Amino acid sequence: MRTEPKTLLAWLCDRNRLPYRRFEEKFTETGVRLFGHNPNNPTCGETQFRRWTGGKLVSLPSPDTCRILEAIWPEYTAEQLFGPPPEDDPQAPALDLEERVRMTACEAHEGADSTATASISDNTIDELRDQVVSLARRYHVLSPAAAYEQADSLRQEVERKRDRTQVPAQQQQLMILNGQTAALLAVAAFDLGYFPSARTLARAAAVYGETSRFAPLQAFADGTLAYIAYHTGDASEAAAKANRALAYGGLGDVAQHRLYSIQARAHAHLGDVVSAQRAIHLSEEAGSDRLDELHDAVGGEFGFSNERLAMSNSTTALLVGDIAQAETDARRALSLLSQKPQDEQSAHVRAGAAADLAYARLLAEDVDGAAEALTLVWEVPPDQRNTGIVVRATRVGQHLSRPAYHGARLPTELRDRIADFTRVSPPFRLGPPVTLLAIEG
Repeated sequence: MRTEPKTLLAWLCDRNRLPYRRFEEKFTETGVRLFGHNPNNPTCGETQFRRWTGGKLVSLPSPDTCRILEAIWPEYTAEQLFGPPPEDDPQAPALDLEERVRMTACEAHEGADSTATASISDNTIDELRDQVVSLARRYHVLSPAAAYEQADSLRQEVERKRDRTQVPAQQQQLMILNGQTAALLAVAAFDLGYFPSARTLARAAAVYGETSRFAPLQAFADGTLAYIAYHTGDASEAAAKANRALAYGGLGDVAQHRLYSIQARAHAHLGDVVSAQRAIHLSEEAGSDRLDELHDAVGGEFGFSNERLAMSNSTTALLVGDIAQAETDARRALSLLSQKPQDEQSAHVRAGAAADLAYARLLAEDVDGAAEALTLVWEVPPDQRNTGIVVRATRVGQHLSRPAYHGARLPTELRDRIADFTRVSPPFRLGPPVTLLAIEG
């Protein structure tokens, strides 16, 4: 008879199918990611694991141990992990069954494909491609940490298949898939606040795009490098990367819209208002119905929806001081998003646009209007509070810290709530302090 879990940690290990051996591997890998290859990194023996999951802990483990556990499950604190499990979980059977079906399907396919020698089945490549497309299209509903784990698992699987084939056409297709997983890893690392790693992963994606002669991947990677650059204070590099990305041939309209919006932000950081406004205009042009095999055929995180474009241009408008346009674009982003089915709505876009709307209203001295806009920000679960949301919310909090608001009740309440909101976000809990250069002039 199955024993009911005594702690939330035990419940999560059961749900995620993490017996001791797999948990210990993940615990060690996360420790290396956080603290490097240090002999003093925390470890977890099987006896300790049984104590942790059995509810027999008298006090919390060391701070480093707690940080590792919180990095594995960023939506929970260490206190929660060692506390009682949830009282009920009506979705658990469905989730367990879904995971079991997925694992069975993967194992069956792996067994069928194991007969290959110097090549692999084209069906195997089709399966990997479907998994990459699925992840890209589900990215908006995943936490950055979960997206990173899934993308990394896919990357490793693609690498294993590349080692098993010597057929040039298959190597080419797998190289493109490798580049796509690297690009998704770069986005997830950025969302978690790991900017140096995000840059390295985006460069890897660019190399795969260059080697496979797949221009849309090169353009996506250079666009990612551009926004990493202006988030880390190098607006000139950001503009150069955006310009290079726009020079590639074979790009569809969606790719062009994304890159012009990134270019606009780079020009805004450089103080070139005219160029920023020109790039915004180009990003919103109707286009020529051109498509490409990444931004359109795969889509999802590789795409660039109209609401995401409006949100991005709202932020750029704030940078160049066009408050009215910033509010218009933010309201448009929220309106477009609300017209989509619930499961297609991005929490990142909703919260980002709402934070921009709040800031535009603050600049117009409408504190009540800002508070109303921020209600959409508070809805974002802790594990989905990515870099874009955090920097926008923090900017609002900084504005509310100005002397003019000292002693005022509502600004103080909003400022404190923003501090609490960001404190439990992955960029603050897992990574280095998030720079605000991306949203300040």
